[in-house]
Amino acid sequence: MTLGEALAAARGRIDRLDARLLLQFATGCSHSDLLVRPETPVFAPALAQYLEWVERRAAGEPFAYLVGEAEFRGRVFQVSPDVLIPRPETELLIELALQRLQAWPVGRPPRIVDLGTGSGIAAISLALECPQAEVVAVDLSPGALAVARNNAGRLGACVDFRAGSWFAPLAGECFDLIVSNPPYIAAGDPHLALNGLPFEPQLALTDQDQGGNGLACIREIVAGAAEYLQPAGWLLFEHGYDQGAASRNLLTAAGFKAAQTHPDLAGIDRVSVGHR
Repeated sequence: MTLGEALAAARGRIDRLDARLLLQFATGCSHSDLLVRPETPVFAPALAQYLEWVERRAAGEPFAYLVGEAEFRGRVFQVSPDVLIPRPETELLIELALQRLQAWPVGRPPRIVDLGTGSGIAAISLALECPQAEVVAVDLSPGALAVARNNAGRLGACVDFRAGSWFAPLAGECFDLIVSNPPYIAAGDPHLALNGLPFEPQLALTDQDQGGNGLACIREIVAGAAEYLQPAGWLLFEHGYDQGAASRNLLTAAGFKAAQTHPDLAGIDRVSVGHR
């Protein structure tokens, strides 16, 4: 089978762009090769891989899990079904954290902890873009921590990874920034059955609180954060499109000042912040 025939075999089954990119990943060819030399034969192992990927993509498996990587802030991160696929909306969390670090005084390095680090995108991005910071990352999943450690090693980021639930591995420590992208989709939400979400780790998507509103993890983080923050330290967390008001209320009730919710580029409430 040739490159052109391989592309044709996926026509009508998966998105045209997905088909092209999967073929490029499987064969190592470029987009120019596909346009200029579609008659190029595809070797059997590469063809078998490509056809398998087409089948899995047609069944709804996310593209990033097929090729094992995804881009975030211009960096390529390894991903697996142990971690959520990076989404551009999370860049807002990084930007807001970096804003609070811009005028950091010379002397003591800022300390940052990323709760529920997953693939490590927040912790690693902050470690690379604020190299003077000391960054700790926590996750309950051994599989997620393995992916995150590998990403940190590949990208040259210095991050202290800890295994455990939320604040459990941080006893006696204090930080200047706590950031988190916790599970916030309500258990049983119909969106969990759409857009490839059934393939992603449910523990990272939903708080598992049957009959709840998706805020159980956020509530736990907000309630415990003050104990682990320096005076005037900041808590920043991502949440669902309809959870801004509830998040601000939780921050205010826990004694945080200047609770605010920031919209993403689509104008959707995405990250809430407050400081001690």
